[in-house]
Amino acid sequence: MLINEITDAIEQYAPLRLQEEWDNAGIQVGNPEDDITGVLLCTDATEAVVAEAIERGCNLVIAHHPLIFHGLKKIMGRTPVERAVAMAIKHDITIYSAHTNMDSAWQGVSFRMADKIGMTNVQFLDGNQVAPYGEQDSTTAGCGVIGDIEPMTARDVLKRVKAAFEVGAVRYSGDGDRTVSRVALCGGAGGFLLDKAVELGAQLYVTADMRYHDFLDNSQRIVTADIGHYESEHFTKEIFLEIIQKKNPTFAVVFAKSETNQVNYL
Repeated sequence: MLINEITDAIEQYAPLRLQEEWDNAGIQVGNPEDDITGVLLCTDATEAVVAEAIERGCNLVIAHHPLIFHGLKKIMGRTPVERAVAMAIKHDITIYSAHTNMDSAWQGVSFRMADKIGMTNVQFLDGNQVAPYGEQDSTTAGCGVIGDIEPMTARDVLKRVKAAFEVGAVRYSGDGDRTVSRVALCGGAGGFLLDKAVELGAQLYVTADMRYHDFLDNSQRIVTADIGHYESEHFTKEIFLEIIQKKNPTFAVVFAKSETNQVNYL
């Protein structure tokens, strides 16, 4: 199987046209027409992940976050990105990213978050959704999700989130004893959707990279929680796995063992 057969399958699920203009999804390094020897899935294509791909005989690394966000004028091994790129080129490793296009796709990152905590009737929080629930396809796009959950306190929902996403610490504001039955979620930095979550009736909004004043200014309107950027998105690897297994159920695909959250908690 050729590399572009796998990347084409991912782009049918999450078309590159859905990515933000500042993003750099798609092939970062490598040749899309190489035969695949194995696929390594990760959230971030770090030096350690590329080294692991070489060790495990995988010549395709699929990551959520792009390895290259900005143009590289030199590749001299002076930065982690330069070293990862050089290592990938030297060993014929292709590195591919599905980032904001996967964030915006129907059944993308935020939908996977909702699945992990048992939400139902999940829809885009902000998007072009026009088809009935369950009938969307790659023409449907949006940001974040909103849906229902069995009534419980906000604190109990956050305990469920903390366990499901392996969160070291949850930062939140608002009344933790408030009864919650409608929840909004956004993988990654989702502060820009806070007003939309309130507008659509969410009692709890879970995302990452929230600013202090986002908490301060909204604590009376909604319970707001920051679970960490990596934590909110690391299950994206499961989406990649399912796409590839649907394309070829017997193909060798593995999760990176060397990948770790770059943010630590004491």
